[in-house]
Amino acid sequence: MSHETIDAAAGTLPAEAIDAIERAATSAHRHEELFSERAANIRQSAVRDVFDISMRPGLVSLAGGSPYLQSLPLDRLAATAAEIIAGDGLTALQYGAGQGTAELRSQICEVMTAEGILDARPENVVITAGSQSAQDIATKVFCNPGDVVLVEDPTYVGALNTFEAYQVRVETVEMDESGLVPELLEARIAALQLAGKNVKFLYTIPNFNNPSGITLAKERRQQIVDICRKANILILEDNPYGLLRFDGEPIAPLRAANPDDVIYMGSFSKIFAPGLRIGWALVPEHLQRRYYLAAEAVTLCPPAFNQMLVSAYLRDFDWRGQIETYRGLYAERCRAMLAALAEHMPAGTSWTSPEGGFFVWVTLPEGLDTYPLLQKAIDAGVVFIPGAAFTPSDEPSNKLRLAFSAVPAESITEGVRRLAPVLREAIAAL
Repeated sequence: MSHETIDAAAGTLPAEAIDAIERAATSAHRHEELFSERAANIRQSAVRDVFDISMRPGLVSLAGGSPYLQSLPLDRLAATAAEIIAGDGLTALQYGAGQGTAELRSQICEVMTAEGILDARPENVVITAGSQSAQDIATKVFCNPGDVVLVEDPTYVGALNTFEAYQVRVETVEMDESGLVPELLEARIAALQLAGKNVKFLYTIPNFNNPSGITLAKERRQQIVDICRKANILILEDNPYGLLRFDGEPIAPLRAANPDDVIYMGSFSKIFAPGLRIGWALVPEHLQRRYYLAAEAVTLCPPAFNQMLVSAYLRDFDWRGQIETYRGLYAERCRAMLAALAEHMPAGTSWTSPEGGFFVWVTLPEGLDTYPLLQKAIDAGVVFIPGAAFTPSDEPSNKLRLAFSAVPAESITEGVRRLAPVLREAIAAL
């Protein structure tokens, strides 16, 4: 079967069927035997598949968690980029420092101050290719094949892909409406350690979790750090959405009062521009050198031009004002989605009400699988992400993720209106 045939089938067949077709199409090649065991664990992201589909004209995409870049001052940014090349091109286009520029690392400390971390030092910041790269580096540094990583259920699909690639065993801990449940975390750690498992870290998105939109309650945060510290488990705190709270001030990150126990990961992908691929890790001082060396081994150095453009944005533009613009914009779109869900969703469905970020998590009645509903939704003119993408389990999921960040309010309403009959038909067939 050709790649064109596989691509055509991708719109109608389940992911496992496509995987089987791809294996059959490539297994006869003599290079197949050269693949590492690790390569077998690397899978195409369901989010990436749907992202490609969502580019089709006429579809309302409630799938992609993208910022609304149209609100950026693009003309001024274009002029700034040209000035960087014209005035500092020999630096911008040359190799740079492996840890990142000193200016940007200092500015990132200012950004983290706004997020609630007041004691960050530039020497403990490592610039990465988005927070995705920061997760990859942490897994490489701390995990051997077979080690255990704890995650919220559900969690970010990109992190799951990283853990799978490193042959790490992923164990989930349930959330409720207030986020990760400390008692369940403590019990899961105890059971795993009693079974002789080597638990390395907890990966968590405490603010407006991707995909659920749930925020970890303030009163639970230190309790979770204390549980992990007692068990000698690190915490990887991923906080790309922290400044995008609709109302009020950000809740202090887990890292704020726990500098030795948390690797804190941030990104400019949600608050500025994802295409620049600039993120960072704030690493405990006693872990910084090993982490930095692992980062340098992958990328040699972060792109100097991209860093300089981010620095210019933070230095010369009203980045705080832009975040306020984003907050108002996303709050309006979230209200539009919640109102549309309340108006159109069939009986038996429920959904989260996020306090910030990009996502709403919809739950259908037990016994439904949202993956087969995706093609029907596409036929109806709307795209979502099936819930199975956000868990390591191979079991069907009765959940789905809707994103409101990049879609105008009227399109959100129309997308939900198109989705509702698909779900209503599936529920009636139970």
